[in-house]
Amino acid sequence: MVSSDFFAIGLIWYIVFLFSTTCHEGAHALAARLGGDLTAFHGGQASLNPIPHIQRSPFGMVIVPILTYILPPHRMYGWASAPYDPAWQRRYPRRAACMALAGPVANFTLAILAGVGIRVGMALHYFQRPDSVGFTHIAEAAAPGRAEFFATALSILFVLNVLLGTFNLLPVPPLDGNTGITLLMSEPAALRFLDFSHNQGFGMMGLVLAWLLYGRIFGYIFAASLVLLYPGTRWG
Repeated sequence: MVSSDFFAIGLIWYIVFLFSTTCHEGAHALAARLGGDLTAFHGGQASLNPIPHIQRSPFGMVIVPILTYILPPHRMYGWASAPYDPAWQRRYPRRAACMALAGPVANFTLAILAGVGIRVGMALHYFQRPDSVGFTHIAEAAAPGRAEFFATALSILFVLNVLLGTFNLLPVPPLDGNTGITLLMSEPAALRFLDFSHNQGFGMMGLVLAWLLYGRIFGYIFAASLVLLYPGTRWG
């Protein structure tokens, strides 16, 4: 029988997912606008309002997150996207690379803020470090009550944004890292790389390969993020 806690934690997961994904795509849209591409801005994506993002990607923003939480192993995943002008990307490949990296930067910023919130909560004795950690338990409430909600929400915010930020940095299409890595190239080389990666139909194959690879390395990334959150502690 499904407990009420399962639905309560699922609601927190979805709120955090919606907020984090909206910040990610909103950062893309804002960076594109600052770089001269108004496509996402005119679509309403340069905003922290989740509605335009849900309208653009209802499957990835609503259906998949709910299904992946309900089904084992009960972890919430999904996606969204912000439109851009391919002609603008060809004219300004470096601006496009900055636009691509803006999403992961937003996720890392949220993870840092969540970590600061956890550390402040510990300093005030509202939170304590758990004996064992999981996706929803990076911090625990020192006593039952409202602190339990905040400890859970900040834990999910921390883990989810570490996951979103690092996963999207993988340099394979259609992830942000595939465009972001062109900052390390000359403009002609960047255009050749983008033409090759976009025109070979690598999208779905790249996503599957990225997920398989990430599944092998996320444990190390997760452990490293916990060491940064709790310096001097070894997590295996």
